[in-house]
Amino acid sequence: MECPMNTESEFYNYKGTFSVVLLALVDANYRFIYVDIGCQGRISDGGVFNNSSLYSKLQSDELDFPTDRKLCSTDEPLPYVFIGDSAFALSRRMMKPYPGTHEKGSPQRVFGYRLSRARRVVENVFGILSSVFRVFRRPMALEPEKVSNVTLACVLLHNYLRGSPAATQSYIPPGTLDTEVDGEMIEGLWRKDQDEMTSFFPLKKLPRKAGKDAKDIRDAFAAYFTTSGKLSWQDSYC
Repeated sequence: MECPMNTESEFYNYKGTFSVVLLALVDANYRFIYVDIGCQGRISDGGVFNNSSLYSKLQSDELDFPTDRKLCSTDEPLPYVFIGDSAFALSRRMMKPYPGTHEKGSPQRVFGYRLSRARRVVENVFGILSSVFRVFRRPMALEPEKVSNVTLACVLLHNYLRGSPAATQSYIPPGTLDTEVDGEMIEGLWRKDQDEMTSFFPLKKLPRKAGKDAKDIRDAFAAYFTTSGKLSWQDSYC
């Protein structure tokens, strides 16, 4: 958005622009299931998450997760988790990639690939939102509260169009979303319309120290992905 009056650096972000933050949780059907809109752009992604109602409910275990379940050929049950990138802290309910570079075929590298594959769904949702609703193409000349309202309206319209059988084919026609064929990612049509878009920037990597429980859960997933849960290139992408 354009710099609000009398706010100084409140909304100034590390990209050098002014903004409010859209923190979102997305499901596998390319729909938003939780959004937090309006936090000042100067606050880091991890900081926005830590100040959200979602984080508060996670901490107090109020989200009514299904009970932990065993994966195929595993002895210990593992919890249901959210996935994020390096901007978020590793925890029992939040998985993120292992830091650093790892050898091809290692559990850490395979885990990162599987995580990245799932996160692509989130990237597609944000890309489609900014590609269809062109109000996000340039700074909004509105006050922060109205920017938040406009963003929420677009999120709700996206969910409605995505969930409506009559509208979904015209809203997201075949070829719009990223797909994967023989291990190669085929870019969706929304990426072809990105010349003027500034939706995706590299995130700052902030050091975090996670608890042993969270690290053990991530290690268990990584081990599963390289044994019983191993993918072959013939597996379909969901």
